[in-house]
Amino acid sequence: MKTNILPLKPNTFYHIYNRGINGETIFKQSRNYSYFLEKYDRFLSPVADTHAYCLLGNHFHFLIRTKSEDVIIEMKTKMLSKTNKNPNIPSVNKIISQAFASLFKSYAQSINKAFNRTGALFEEPFRRIEISSESYFRQMVHYIHFNPQKHGFVNDFRDYPHSSYSAFTTLKNTKLKRETVLACFGDRVKFLDSHAIHSSFQEIKDFILEE
Repeated sequence: MKTNILPLKPNTFYHIYNRGINGETIFKQSRNYSYFLEKYDRFLSPVADTHAYCLLGNHFHFLIRTKSEDVIIEMKTKMLSKTNKNPNIPSVNKIISQAFASLFKSYAQSINKAFNRTGALFEEPFRRIEISSESYFRQMVHYIHFNPQKHGFVNDFRDYPHSSYSAFTTLKNTKLKRETVLACFGDRVKFLDSHAIHSSFQEIKDFILEE
């Protein structure tokens, strides 16, 4: 088991990464991608805003910003009051971690039922690293979107259907923090231009959570 896992703080940007246990494929059919995102929205939207993502066969990447402590605590308080459970509120780190754990458990149960498998589907604990500057943030957005090309899923990452990249090229409604991301790049044109430049991502190698 991995040690020295950072606690999840409020109002903080993180690169979140996880993969299937022993490298197992976690998206076994095309419909699994959208199903996973639906569950992600259900469990994670109350505690974090999502800025970019990519789902790839046996792993995924998300770039999130955790919500404020007040928002997270209020959400948990309301949830407990509805279920008549003990009103003792856990730490923000535990609340967010539990949201991810609920996502992984719920999705794994569905996959196990559909594919006649048993046991855990995801590695534990999931990996996270804090993104500490706008420069790293911009490069991480690019890196996450570039992943399908890096792993050979497509020749051009812009053609990959299971990342957030396309959401930044249109005006269609999205739950992503699109305007925040575009503003960080300057505007949509600069966002697209920056993604067109080849990068080795050496400057953010310490923020890339893959083995």
